[in-house]
Amino acid sequence: MQPGSDRSSKAGASLGDVLAPLTNPLPPVEERAVMPSGFRAAGLACGIKPSGRPDLALVATLDGPAAVAAVFTRNAVVAAPIRLSRAHLNATEIGGGGRFGWADAVVATAGSANAATGPEGDADQEELSRAVAALLNTEPERTLALSTGVIGVRLPMPQVCDGVARLVALLEPTNAGLEAFATAIMTTDTKVKLATTSVELPGPDGKGVTVTVSGIAKGVGMIHPRMATMLSLILTDASASPATLFGLLSPAVQRTWNQTSVDGDTSTNDTVFLLASGSSKARVVATASPDAEILGRAVESVARSLARQQAADGEGATTLITCQVSGAADDYDARAIARAVVSSSLLKAAVHGRDPNWGRVASAAGNARLPEEQLLEAAGLHHTEAMPRAGRSPELEVDRLRIAIAGTLVFAGAPLPFDRDAVRAAMNAPEVLIRLDMGLGDGIGEAFGCDLTEGYVIENAEYTT
Repeated sequence: MQPGSDRSSKAGASLGDVLAPLTNPLPPVEERAVMPSGFRAAGLACGIKPSGRPDLALVATLDGPAAVAAVFTRNAVVAAPIRLSRAHLNATEIGGGGRFGWADAVVATAGSANAATGPEGDADQEELSRAVAALLNTEPERTLALSTGVIGVRLPMPQVCDGVARLVALLEPTNAGLEAFATAIMTTDTKVKLATTSVELPGPDGKGVTVTVSGIAKGVGMIHPRMATMLSLILTDASASPATLFGLLSPAVQRTWNQTSVDGDTSTNDTVFLLASGSSKARVVATASPDAEILGRAVESVARSLARQQAADGEGATTLITCQVSGAADDYDARAIARAVVSSSLLKAAVHGRDPNWGRVASAAGNARLPEEQLLEAAGLHHTEAMPRAGRSPELEVDRLRIAIAGTLVFAGAPLPFDRDAVRAAMNAPEVLIRLDMGLGDGIGEAFGCDLTEGYVIENAEYTT
């Protein structure tokens, strides 16, 4: 069963007058900061943002390096912090291809993306990693970087390096430290993004040990990922190798952040890091084991919550749009259809106007395309199947298609009569659910987006001015 949904709605099932929401069997999540053992964090203002708000953050390990997995943007314009992080991961885990390795610290800056800044931007990023490493008594290769903000603007290095020196003195292994990190990386976000859950894994003696998985994220514009989100950091006190962590993170990203769209733009800086300190004393999680399944579901639950929070806080947004698809030929088709629906500007505008225009849902579903081969493989499809399916249309038969908006079935192979005023009233809510059943198989998937408003246009028209 794919985490995040169940398969209770299958082809041929009696659907009645509604399509029930798909259930979520992942571990429950709380939207608050909980610091896993083995880490310390802090955030402050150093002068990158003209507003004077916090703009520099650091998380560091307490007892030696943490295992790390990472997923980065697929944008061809790659920011300096990503180039540095890939090189450092590759240096600490030969053969990881820059996707996983070891780290003692992650430093984050907000206000300058340090993207498209040329060799000087790379030099700035390297200088920052050396400054952090010296203050923490570690090696520069065991530092990673996150940056967000305006593209083409270099970091003000004197202020940043001074800020790092002050920041190290503030590091603390507390919930407040983690929330300070999350606050410092915000740009156009209106709310801090936090999520935490806990699961039980066996200890060395076989008895259960509680393991914490907590995440923070930022990013409410330039959100249409082909990897992760603007920036996200997930911490756990579980113990696992970097390769095992990557095996858990990569498919979780495909089912959560890669199913999220605010505005159709993929950023130059998109990064998600998953760090495991091993401080819980649970036994090491082995790849493809029952323990790995438990930890993977916890990671995905945190990622899903953060992705939903980001979509709900989309620039100018008033409404979270969730699209759930059942009855598709398989999960890959279902996810492609769900993502196409939440990505449609016409559908997003209709939701903002509380217009139950199911034609925009059907049209978006008909425009769906599966992602590129690498993303299908990252989601779990074997390369021999991924290659011929990449970029293809999902299976769709209009006479089998059913669509429900805000709990009312409005289309079942043909238009259905419905109380338009009642559906409009039901759409006047913080979250609108769009449900589709394809009537073709047992594939399921979901995606998250937000309405398109005048506020989005105004905010982005004045972004740098």
